[in-house]
Amino acid sequence: MADDPLIAVAEELYALPPGDFTGTRNAWAKQTKADGDADLAKRVSELRRPSLAAWVVNMLMRHQGEEMAQVLDLGASLRQAQADLDGDALRDLTRQRRQLTTVVTGQGRDLARDLGQKVTEAVADQVQATLHAAMVDEQAAAAVRSGLLVTALAATGMGDADVVDAVAVPAAIGLTARPRTMPDRARPALAVVPDPEPDPDDDERERTQRRDEAQKAVDAAADEADDARRRLRKAEKRVKKIEARTLQAADELEAARRRVVELEHELEQLDDESDEAEERKDRAEQRYEGAQEALESARKDRAALD
Repeated sequence: MADDPLIAVAEELYALPPGDFTGTRNAWAKQTKADGDADLAKRVSELRRPSLAAWVVNMLMRHQGEEMAQVLDLGASLRQAQADLDGDALRDLTRQRRQLTTVVTGQGRDLARDLGQKVTEAVADQVQATLHAAMVDEQAAAAVRSGLLVTALAATGMGDADVVDAVAVPAAIGLTARPRTMPDRARPALAVVPDPEPDPDDDERERTQRRDEAQKAVDAAADEADDARRRLRKAEKRVKKIEARTLQAADELEAARRRVVELEHELEQLDDESDEAEERKDRAEQRYEGAQEALESARKDRAALD
């Protein structure tokens, strides 16, 4: 990706299965600190475990590069058509967007299953929303391309700050994740072997393994809870903004209604004044006509005396 050592570490960490992330990150931070780079060790230890939806998108970037390139290229065309106000192209590209995001989301679920991770409908919806965001927003596309997402993206109400917060290392936005090969998950050939002798340590090893798996589950749940908490706070802030704007709009509407009443009253007064002015005009015209007739009569009388 880049020469930044943190980005290099993140590129490896965010290519791992979710269950391996926390332990590997902590081990890497410990080793980095032992190597004498305490600052890098601190930055590594602060890398956040990706949500499941973010991990799926990261895996798509690494293992389904051609399909993701289609998503990002179609998104660029869609944004250009929108800038050009090309209605026909927008309708066609929007239809293609829906089809492509649905197909690639399904591929993401299959890929996650091949990598040993089950994806629920809710997580799949977040994956599709992230692909949609990458197609309608250039910054979101750059974030997805990095393969270092820690949270899913959503096109509605998304700003630059949300995009930066969604990437493990913001400096990597715009870089492209390195393609990876699928791990070899072929099953070994079966062979008939004698039953092993009972080992007194087996139970302890099994308990240790179960504890480790349980701890991984706890770590995963904690990370999901943190992600949900962040999203809740953002949603609460947005609700408060909307509520404030609603109250402001209500005040403006009430003021407008009062102004309408005032204008209606003023209009009625002007109508009355107009009627009165018309009457005065008519009377003035009658007086003027009478005065003109009197003047003509006076002139004739004066002329008769000559």
